[in-house]
Amino acid sequence: VDCGGGCVRICSFSVQEPTVKWSRAFRVTDGMYNAVGYVENTNREAASPEIKYKFTLLDAAGVIKEVSGTTILPPDGEYPIFEGRIATGSRIPTRTFLEIEPVEVWQPATAGREQFSVVSRELLGADARPRLDATLRNNELEEVKEVEVVATIFNAEGTALASSRTFVDNFAPRSDLELFFTWPEPIATTLRSCEVPTDVLVAIDVSGSMNNDQADPPEPLTSVKEAAARFINRLGENDQSGLVTFASGATLENQLTTANDLVSTAVGAISIDPSEESGFTNTGEGLLAAANELTSPRHNENARKVMVILTDGLATAPGETEEAEAFALDAATSARGAGIDIYSIGLGESVKMEFVSALSSTPEQSFQAISSGDVDRIYQTITSSLCEQGAAVIDIVPKSTSGFVPLR
Repeated sequence: VDCGGGCVRICSFSVQEPTVKWSRAFRVTDGMYNAVGYVENTNREAASPEIKYKFTLLDAAGVIKEVSGTTILPPDGEYPIFEGRIATGSRIPTRTFLEIEPVEVWQPATAGREQFSVVSRELLGADARPRLDATLRNNELEEVKEVEVVATIFNAEGTALASSRTFVDNFAPRSDLELFFTWPEPIATTLRSCEVPTDVLVAIDVSGSMNNDQADPPEPLTSVKEAAARFINRLGENDQSGLVTFASGATLENQLTTANDLVSTAVGAISIDPSEESGFTNTGEGLLAAANELTSPRHNENARKVMVILTDGLATAPGETEEAEAFALDAATSARGAGIDIYSIGLGESVKMEFVSALSSTPEQSFQAISSGDVDRIYQTITSSLCEQGAAVIDIVPKSTSGFVPLR
């Protein structure tokens, strides 16, 4: 190809080929995934109006799906390549590869990322049907046509969590445009930035055994109350908390509220009903009561749902131990299915940790407190794991061929 003289094509030997920085597939719904990869073009002016790419989604058995296409590669920056609604059937991708072919045509481009700017962005409904509202500005003096805009959400550590795409047919010069991106399912449990609020339901065992260590003041109950109250006081101003106690049955002591000081005070007022001194421990009812409140209209749809349950004994109601444990495990499974993140704390050396661990969302979210003094440390650990310090990053990247010098 003649790339000298008055030709606007740029010779391939004078440019750096683009490189794939990373690629991932994100579940949209069962059997449906979006794939995105970021490609870096280090050339200051050289760009391409068309590069060919291929996404390959794999699992342990091999290739699930290959999807090919073409896209724009602007100059001087990292740009996303997006492929939406990839059907995978019953298979779940565990690896995603993005390949790009050598660029066939390099051309000068007059604009890169500076062609557009993001004026504002706001993520809503993270625990319901997430929607990202954004205002995009065209900084150019010319109208821009056929703009592809990809939004990718990263956690504070820089790991991509979700991606979506929209298109703009005509973008007037020096103007702002309102855009929105949507996802059909919650992303709050994966987006652990502290900017996303948390609704926390604390469930505490108040069966008779919670004063077996000491009667006045009752221990381990007193130490548990103090630690739980401090845990609630550490929540953010946009977080909500609530309180459930359980013994033979369960009681919703406090509905979800942002008045966390009131819930903390209520925790301090917990006592063991004398009738429960020889009663039972109905862990399942405690889980159900907490889950019902977290899925009630009082739940903030912008917040993640978290339950922290503490118990010092075996589940003994309803029925015998085996039946009681099965009831509790079913309640925990149902809660997790409703998008509730469960932390479980087993108190004492004799607590059945196999059962307590099975209640939590992951093994890392289950803890054993050998003594009452361990409880405060565990609640502090849970506080740290609820969210990641640092802002989540929402990268919104428009691409258009309008900045390319026409071929001649």
